[in-house]
Amino acid sequence: MTQKALIVGVANERSLAWSIAKHLKKSGFDIALTYQNEALEKRVKPLAQEIGADLVLPLDVSNESQVTAAFETIQKKWGNLDTLVHSIAFANRDDLEGRFIETPREGFRMALDISAYSLVQLARAAEPLMKTNGGSILTLSYVGATRVIPHYNVMGVAKAALEACVRYLAYDLGPQKIRVNAISAGPVKTLAAAGIRDFRTMLSQDAETNPLRENIEQDDVGALAAFLCSPAGKHMTGSTLFVDSGAHIL
Repeated sequence: MTQKALIVGVANERSLAWSIAKHLKKSGFDIALTYQNEALEKRVKPLAQEIGADLVLPLDVSNESQVTAAFETIQKKWGNLDTLVHSIAFANRDDLEGRFIETPREGFRMALDISAYSLVQLARAAEPLMKTNGGSILTLSYVGATRVIPHYNVMGVAKAALEACVRYLAYDLGPQKIRVNAISAGPVKTLAAAGIRDFRTMLSQDAETNPLRENIEQDDVGALAAFLCSPAGKHMTGSTLFVDSGAHIL
């Protein structure tokens, strides 16, 4: 039986989620993609056609009824789900400037809700579709979860919460053979990265100092994701795996 994967968070052809979608498609998965709003729909639908995605669904995690509707559609179309990829993060641009201590309550709440709680929300919706055969849930993190990265600010706190959610979800879902992991990628040019001040400087400094002396590419993340979703990763859960040319050891 062909495996089914829902990829949440493709924004354009540079998205890490897009690389994951392509690698899973090459591995034989049927793919469903989502889009947050009309502007992103125009970007996502052509990509969906490129890989022959079975489903392209509206899904804004701040809208609970859209989440419910998306998973109901998947259940009717596929009956089950093998893989869920969560590639969602958001913080107000102003909250990535200046000092972290100045983060307003609403900005903090929004960053944690969209970037971390949404994984719990989507995992809860996916659980009934994975109960029979088990499954794999993946999310995307960054080393700012464990180290201070200038201008990452509240997003670093959100990623720390995200990685904690991975561990607790892995514990809850393990008895049903549902695995939960995070991939912590090195800096790479994406739409989200464009919101971080001095990102180009960060990119060049990383290539000059990491052990392999080179930046990663989107395909590096897609390849690891495909491995984790394959039988080869069947005993890996609750972990954050780094794809960053070794930068996290420094």
